[in-house]
Amino acid sequence: MEVSKSGYYKWLSRSPTERDVRREEAVILVTEIHSAHKSHGYRWTAAFIRLNCSVRISDNFVYKIFRIYGLRAETKHRTKYTRRKIRDKYPNLIFTTRETVDRPKQVIVSDMTAFWANYTYWELTMYFDVFTKQILSWSLSYKRGDRRTRTCRTLLVLFGKSTF
Repeated sequence: MEVSKSGYYKWLSRSPTERDVRREEAVILVTEIHSAHKSHGYRWTAAFIRLNCSVRISDNFVYKIFRIYGLRAETKHRTKYTRRKIRDKYPNLIFTTRETVDRPKQVIVSDMTAFWANYTYWELTMYFDVFTKQILSWSLSYKRGDRRTRTCRTLLVLFGKSTF
């Protein structure tokens, strides 16, 4: 650490500076006010000290005192804990059990992804066959939420149905 022995022992036996004394007084003042008004936080405590005790003190310094000494405002509002929600409200039954799909074109799933390319917004919509994991139909659109894609119609033609 490149500190001489004599410098270390001089620092060790030095008397507290004026700044240290003021800091200790501020800590004592903050803890006394907090013990008298437990429901108030650090901002209110700092404002109370500035107004009533005529001591120059900042909110940040009072916040540091609260944090270092473990002072917390005792709130009247209790946090209401609820039971943990079910992680998968609608579990994916298609990909978890292979027994549900036993032939091609039995289950069709869709996926849509959006991305930016050359300052243009694109949406890619695809329809997959779960059994063969093959893309049956896809569409690329440059408008958000474009519903005039031909993917669903192409899919219906593929299945032999001409109209909705």
